[in-house]
Amino acid sequence: MNTVAVSTQSSVSERAKAVAAALVLGFVLIYTVGFAASASVHNAAHDTRHGLAFPCH
Repeated sequence: MNTVAVSTQSSVSERAKAVAAALVLGFVLIYTVGFAASASVHNAAHDTRHGLAFPCH
């Protein structure tokens, strides 16, 4: 029974790491596109940002 408990805890730990990594990556992408100084990057994502109510002006 200890093997099952260790396996479950490891799975939960790995899942938590994956969720944390996904959140960090998501925030980095949103920040990079949202506050990009480059006009080409800004214009490429402009309509998407307004569609998601992300302030860019």
